[in-house]
Amino acid sequence: MANTEQAVSKQTKKNVKSEDKPPRSLEVAAKGIRTGQDFANMMSALMSDLIEGRLTPSVGNATCNAGGKLLKVVELQYKYGTQGPGAGERVLLLALPSDK
Repeated sequence: MANTEQAVSKQTKKNVKSEDKPPRSLEVAAKGIRTGQDFANMMSALMSDLIEGRLTPSVGNATCNAGGKLLKVVELQYKYGTQGPGAGERVLLLALPSDK
């Protein structure tokens, strides 16, 4: 487990341009993106990190692409998702369960 964390830490350091200033977006992302406000905070921090040179452009690009996919999933949930008996949030079934 510690080796995995060290490998992730080393990879993160490779993608961070400025060693003395950690990226703000890293702290936001570590908490998770669960709401629209979380997403807005993440993207705002990411833009600041990119402008200040705290992240490489490739990390910014990958994060923006992943964010776009996340928003697409939310859109599809609202459009095609079904509500359960409790009329809670919509659930989008992506694949049928296998009967193995």
